[in-house]
Amino acid sequence: MAESMVEDKPLSILQKRWRKFRTLKRGWYSFLFLTGALLLSFLNPLMINNRALIVRYDGVYHFPVLSGHIEAKELGQHVIGEARYRELKSQYREEGAGNWVLMPPYPYHPNENLLLEEDLPGPPPHSPTSNHWMGTDDRGRDVFARLIYGFRISMLFGLGVLIGAYSVGIIAGAILGYFGGWVDILGQRFVEIWSGLPFLYTVIIISSLIRPEPWVLVLILCSFTWMRISFYVRGEFYREKAKDYVAAAVSQGESNPSIMFRHILPNGLTPIISFAPFGLVGYISSLVSLDFLGFGVQPPTASWGELVKQGLANINEWHLVLFPLGAMFCTLMMVVFIGEAVREAFDPKTFSRLR
Repeated sequence: MAESMVEDKPLSILQKRWRKFRTLKRGWYSFLFLTGALLLSFLNPLMINNRALIVRYDGVYHFPVLSGHIEAKELGQHVIGEARYRELKSQYREEGAGNWVLMPPYPYHPNENLLLEEDLPGPPPHSPTSNHWMGTDDRGRDVFARLIYGFRISMLFGLGVLIGAYSVGIIAGAILGYFGGWVDILGQRFVEIWSGLPFLYTVIIISSLIRPEPWVLVLILCSFTWMRISFYVRGEFYREKAKDYVAAAVSQGESNPSIMFRHILPNGLTPIISFAPFGLVGYISSLVSLDFLGFGVQPPTASWGELVKQGLANINEWHLVLFPLGAMFCTLMMVVFIGEAVREAFDPKTFSRLR
């Protein structure tokens, strides 16, 4: 009897929408792939790096990827400065003294100038080889390593702006839509004035004064992109606050913040969640555009916009054009697939709270 009651327990509206989202294979598989790739990107230092994971020398184990800079002479290598672990691995193999080096699966760093350590044919950029899967850029750095590190920066930047802008937009829209009257009139005038500020000029001025770190760019973009979502939230609050459940909450003496964010907001999440993936596409594209113009993350940080700029400057080097643009296209296309699936899963015609 108890088992049948558990089985017959009705699903919540969120569970129904989640099940619907999982049936939309194109969006579901894109979501799994991008989520897995983003989580895996936090292990980049262990997978794509020119520092060894483990070095065994004279019976002592060293962990350069964790400890950082290790002088070459401490590991028996006759060079000045930090050890060169790829060369050290070959040296230990030739000596046959029981010493060994465990390198990451892809033993190149995105900011490493390969011209100083490898015998590359001619001046950069170089075409793809078995060692450098996507070739090198015009400064002799590995393109594959820079693409993978740039993916993490782009995704985290986009998610950071999404969370910041949507948080501000939801709060502002909730206040304007719930209180209405003079609060709404004055708030709307402020939004109109603020949205008229020139975004690009502001970034140029700030870039000329300070070094634009990624978190600074996140704050700047958040301050210019929260207005759009505030319009949708304002409209949802105007519609929802006239319904009976809001009047019931008011009659019970609940506070305004409780009514706004415990009762009204959960019933007005459909446009917020539906537009979020498409907003993420716009934020990633904004970072790429700023990097391309030279106002984004500063060198030598790996970024997709900088690689696209190199492709334009070296249009005859096919690998500098194909791989960065291909990575951007595939990533943004999967985000759009996720957005389409979310929009269909949250369609109020399919699952409504009022049924």
